[in-house]
Amino acid sequence: MDNEEHDDLLEDETEDKLDDTDEENDETEEHFTEFDDEFNPEYIEDVSEDELSNEKLLNLGNSAKVDEPIKMYLREIGQVPLLTHDEEIEYAKKAYEGDEEASKKLIESNLRLVVSIAKKHTNRGLKLLDLIQEGNIGLMKAVEKFEYTKGYKFSTYATWWIRQAITRAIADQGRTIRIPVHMIETINKIKKESRIYLQETGKDASPEILAERLGMEVDKIKAIQEMNQEPISLETPVGSEEDSELGDFVEDQKTTSPYEATNRAILREELDAVLKTLSPREEKVLRYRYGLDDSSPKTLEEVGKIFNVTRERIRQIEVKALRKLRHPSRKKKLEDFKVD
Repeated sequence: MDNEEHDDLLEDETEDKLDDTDEENDETEEHFTEFDDEFNPEYIEDVSEDELSNEKLLNLGNSAKVDEPIKMYLREIGQVPLLTHDEEIEYAKKAYEGDEEASKKLIESNLRLVVSIAKKHTNRGLKLLDLIQEGNIGLMKAVEKFEYTKGYKFSTYATWWIRQAITRAIADQGRTIRIPVHMIETINKIKKESRIYLQETGKDASPEILAERLGMEVDKIKAIQEMNQEPISLETPVGSEEDSELGDFVEDQKTTSPYEATNRAILREELDAVLKTLSPREEKVLRYRYGLDDSSPKTLEEVGKIFNVTRERIRQIEVKALRKLRHPSRKKKLEDFKVD
């Protein structure tokens, strides 16, 4: 920068001082409440011994596509006998005292329980094998934390942990958009009540009916139902011959239309012409401050360093330049490009 331009920047100007303020954006982070690790037997329905029989174990119906490795696994765990109530107490006591063999026995004899519960959670985004693996983790956690002195049946306690592990996995891995675990439980309650109402009346339950039956607010029911909608892939085939995809009909907001491109080119020409009516220093300051040369906008301090003057001096030059642009003779040239 030559001395003459530097001297120009240091000239005194007679305009009112304006306060320079910095805006800060507050960011908020949502925290979702997960399941508590406190067992609550009131919400647990015991799985009957009939459901754990070999016949029921191997009968998956249409709930999942089963490959040979899973069939072999089901046959193997079906050979492990179920524990009697007395045996369960005996092994639970030994496991509580640190007996690893007893812990292993509790786990192996309840693997059927995991499968029985996992089968009820298929078609929710995870394969049956993945559900079983997650349920087994919950079972091991149950063995680790079970206290036989509290009087609960181990199978009841294990059921809670197995369901928790499976539900967490579905919430974390089974959905395109993650939904908190506690909300998954509420969604499942709404689905269950909807099925019951449909069976009773032959009609779909409205949000108002579900709210009344579940003791919830209508707005909450609607919000949860909306949340539970799965995203639709843009690759979904459409048309009678399915030769097109949904994405073909979605406007790309990032692509500039020919009209917008032409409009911007004309605006750039008009803007350059208007800026040329300012003094060279004023034009440069505005270009730096607002990133008009396809660069990022610069702060007063950054521009001040470029010209080797204070930020206050740059602010004064900017204010004067903007005031000139508001003059009717210049303003009229840009009014046609104003966006409402």
